[in-house]
Amino acid sequence: MDRKAFLKAGHTPTLFAAFLYFDLAFMVWVLLGPLGVQIAQDLQLTHAQKGFMVAVPVLAGALLRMLMGVLVDHLQPKKAGAIGQVIVIAAMFVAWQFGIHSYEQALLLGCFLGFAGAAFAVALPLASRWYPPEHQGTALGIAGAGNSGTALAALFAPGLAAAFGWINVFGLALIPLVAVFIFYLLVAKDAPECPPPKTLAEYLKVLKDRDAWWFMFFYSVTFGGFVGLASSLTIYFNTQYGLDAK
Repeated sequence: MDRKAFLKAGHTPTLFAAFLYFDLAFMVWVLLGPLGVQIAQDLQLTHAQKGFMVAVPVLAGALLRMLMGVLVDHLQPKKAGAIGQVIVIAAMFVAWQFGIHSYEQALLLGCFLGFAGAAFAVALPLASRWYPPEHQGTALGIAGAGNSGTALAALFAPGLAAAFGWINVFGLALIPLVAVFIFYLLVAKDAPECPPPKTLAEYLKVLKDRDAWWFMFFYSVTFGGFVGLASSLTIYFNTQYGLDAK
């Protein structure tokens, strides 16, 4: 790859902002998983309840990704991403300030964290629309590296929960979230040439494509498996091998 040609082809600040937004969004998307052991102890959750609590943000993110994709086409990526980030930040702030006192409240927070999982539908077009076809793969790869956010949650959340209490992890997570949100607002820009919004009927046409169903199947197995495993590892090692949550 010609690095100089790539840098000249698109908008590097937007690409970097998309990566950071995606990375931090994925970090908080799976946050209930790394905190699952401590949350389950305090709320006296069963194994089934722990599993469903961890699954809710993933399921919500899968559904909300379609909604955010439509908003990207109708409002442009930057505005759609800003809306998603405000919702996640507000939900995290409420959880931190008022606490999570029941299983139902944990599930409600998981639904709002689904907006973080929907960042996929925003960050990738925000970055890639700036680049010509010959550089699309590189741009998508850089922005898509935000998947690493799931590792950040697993590495730091259990230790922070042990030191400060799991409810305060939501408050601590707000620090990088708000910082990235401000950076995003300042430097991210929508590409000058964006495809026009489509009607609902036009969106549904893709379901008539047999290959689309195969792609969705393989995506659910590969990426779905990655997110499901990343979200559940802390609980799995604690339950099966008696390891400390950290």
